[in-house]
Amino acid sequence: MNIGEAAKLTGLSDKTLRYYESIGLVSAKRSSNGYRLYTDKQIDELHFLASARQTGFTLDECKALLALLRDTNRHSRDVKAFVTDKLTKLDSQIAALSKMKQSLEQLSSRCNDNDDSQCAIIEGLSSNTLCSKEENNE
Repeated sequence: MNIGEAAKLTGLSDKTLRYYESIGLVSAKRSSNGYRLYTDKQIDELHFLASARQTGFTLDECKALLALLRDTNRHSRDVKAFVTDKLTKLDSQIAALSKMKQSLEQLSSRCNDNDDSQCAIIEGLSSNTLCSKEENNE
């Protein structure tokens, strides 16, 4: 199947398929005229990659997941450990985002929201008080 058909079938763009090939995630055979040709197995791998990306895995993580997919001797505990590690990282990101949100809410609540040039948000960002408070909370 050519790249256009593969793109339609997987929901990935032609550009994405070319990029995935350039970084070694998938490799397409070439026809005699140089067009990329994808097998059913490669289409399955592209579906797998699309699902992994939608779940939040990075391209490097997808490369590791593909290796696990292709490894017929893999152990489910290895896959579970991989996902558990991702969950731990995600929890850390959520905590960091929560702190950012709290800081922004504090800044926003200080704002008088009027035509004055004095701005509590600018002052708050300039004063380093947010950094000090965040460092004390850690």
